[in-house]
Amino acid sequence: MHSDKPFSQACENNKRPILAVLEKAFSHTSEVLEIGSGTGQHAAFFAQHLPHLIWHTSDQPHYHSGIDRWLDDAKLPNARRPITFKVGEDNFPTISVDAVYTANTAHIMQRDEVALMMKLIAQHLPTNGVFCQYGPFTVNGEFNSSSNRDFHHQLIAQGYGGYRDVEELVSWSPDLVLDEIIAMPANNSMLVWHRR
Repeated sequence: MHSDKPFSQACENNKRPILAVLEKAFSHTSEVLEIGSGTGQHAAFFAQHLPHLIWHTSDQPHYHSGIDRWLDDAKLPNARRPITFKVGEDNFPTISVDAVYTANTAHIMQRDEVALMMKLIAQHLPTNGVFCQYGPFTVNGEFNSSSNRDFHHQLIAQGYGGYRDVEELVSWSPDLVLDEIIAMPANNSMLVWHRR
């Protein structure tokens, strides 16, 4: 066992509520690409609990060793090693998937990067493919808590893109249909999309 695996308390806190959504949303899919696998905690947990899925991890190279350590310890036959993928720098991974998952990426990325991510996902998902997008968002320009408003302004001050509005995401992805906006713990949401 690796004792030096990267660890995110937020990932630990949200993994079970997210799993409850993915169990339904990904019930008829077979291969999923995770964009921004980060520590690797979600990949190890979801691949374990969704054994019908092949779970493909991806992120920037400096995250790969941490993801590998989580996958090494999990020893799961359906979890795949990280692919190098940064939206706007790398080509979309050349794998065939019918689902995409990403968590806590849109508010870190720049606006044009999020728009490109939405476009790429729509281009690479097959008809009726599923995209699950977790994180904090605004709806009609409104924050769902004062803490989210404060965090958005902190992100902007630090050079990150900040929260994206759901209507903005919809406008960038005409080939994706937003099926559900599911309220999640800690003032987050899960957006569940499908490809037209």
